[in-house]
Amino acid sequence: MKIGKSEFELGKRTYIMGILNVTPDSFSDGGKFNTLESAVKRAKEMVEQGADIIDVGGESTRPNHIPVSEEEEIKRVIPVIRALAKEIDVPISVDTYKANVAEIAVKEGASLINDVWGFKREPKIAQVAAKYDAACCLMHNRNNNIYDNIIDDIINDLKESIKIALKAGVSPDKIILDPGIGFAKDYNQNLIVMNKLEKLTTLGYPVMLATSRKSMIGNTLNLPPEDRVEGTIATTVIGIMKNCDFVRVHDIIQNKRACMMTDAIVRK
Repeated sequence: MKIGKSEFELGKRTYIMGILNVTPDSFSDGGKFNTLESAVKRAKEMVEQGADIIDVGGESTRPNHIPVSEEEEIKRVIPVIRALAKEIDVPISVDTYKANVAEIAVKEGASLINDVWGFKREPKIAQVAAKYDAACCLMHNRNNNIYDNIIDDIINDLKESIKIALKAGVSPDKIILDPGIGFAKDYNQNLIVMNKLEKLTTLGYPVMLATSRKSMIGNTLNLPPEDRVEGTIATTVIGIMKNCDFVRVHDIIQNKRACMMTDAIVRK
């Protein structure tokens, strides 16, 4: 799989997407990296620690978050993406569901569109991905958590996202899927999805697992976000054992070591 100028040999090892929230209100690191200088510094640090992709987000998607305008999101992410395109060698991802934000971001140097609505909130975003030959991560999400069979329903929902992407002209080898842990799922539903992750790989696309510091871990361990590293690592290891190719995390060094050890065992 090619993302930007970088080749990703799926199955060879687990790849790490580093989270860079340039927001004042993200649940774990809001306000820490929302200046240009601090964001660039953090991105460089993550690359040095082993991040393969940097994911830049300008709108918190935590529960009960306050949506931001398109103009505000552009103001937050574009200067950072523009600077990172000159400063780092790994691909840059933009975490957005807004088509215009995605298009400007790709023009400024992003090569992956990470959409928490799986191209369903603004389907025009699929055309942006196709136009610029950008990779995309299609996350499972919906407006409720009422399922007949949660795994089957998630697979069917993701098929709809894939259909939107392919119909717009996105190349199949540019698509990554994300089960959407923490989105439209309660605590027990998240655990079920974690336990059945391998079912998603039957769709034939690489899977990104994004569990880092999320409430599923906090509720299990009764710990605040900054103390959820070990819980995150447990999910990373399980994800690799269940055929996930990418993990999206805050804590790069710790997850990198866990990936290397698990890859040595699982991927031989």
